[in-house]
Amino acid sequence: MLGVRWTGAAALAVALGCSPAESCSPAESSTPRVVLVQPSGPQIPANLLRISIRLATEVEGPLLPRITLLRADGTRIQQPFLEQELWSPDGKVLTVMLHPGRVKSGLKARAQMGPILSSGDEVSLTLDGRPIKRWSVEPTDEAGPVTSAWKLSAVHAGSLQPLVVTLDGPIDGQDSNYIALADADGRRVAGRARLCKGETNWTFTPDTPWRAGSYELVVRGTLEDPAGNRLGSQFETSVYAPPTPAADVWIPFAVGTH
Repeated sequence: MLGVRWTGAAALAVALGCSPAESCSPAESSTPRVVLVQPSGPQIPANLLRISIRLATEVEGPLLPRITLLRADGTRIQQPFLEQELWSPDGKVLTVMLHPGRVKSGLKARAQMGPILSSGDEVSLTLDGRPIKRWSVEPTDEAGPVTSAWKLSAVHAGSLQPLVVTLDGPIDGQDSNYIALADADGRRVAGRARLCKGETNWTFTPDTPWRAGSYELVVRGTLEDPAGNRLGSQFETSVYAPPTPAADVWIPFAVGTH
């Protein structure tokens, strides 16, 4: 579960040891070390909905006021983010939302301010003025994950080989635990899951050697891609359309002896 922090100039000043009336720059505090920014691949869709930043240590006070999104010419994209911070329980992963009203077409904020990103853009994310990630912007992605196109690698009984699931495209960087393995009795298989290759590969290494037999890859219906599309449900759907129920998916596979 993510914790929420609301941001603002006064909160930032207090966090940096200043009174709200004083002038206080984020540069006066130490810049935290960034371990990973997701999407971690080189491209993002024009309808990107969220960005996650993993830090080496916890950070005191709000971080969002210290983050900017820049175009290739160095100009700052105005008001790209929703003014809230979503933090992981350990306080080291910050997820920021690009303003949904400007991502989703047909809404007032988009009509007034325009879309945040456009296909063909080159953008960079900065923290305290220092670039921490660059992306090329591709066309909008409205398809969502298609599990029928996923490919599972072969693993052999008696080994600790990682199962590699090649996805049809990137998924949200915080959704690695939305995919799991169940054995023939429906019990969850213990092990370590991670996303790699720009969140297009899900790998699972079991805690104990594989046993021969039948398994299922279980995918939660709430799994999302970076643009907020879910399994069988698109973020771009009209606000007046009834919501599509999130349905889990089971993908069977077998572990052989050779």
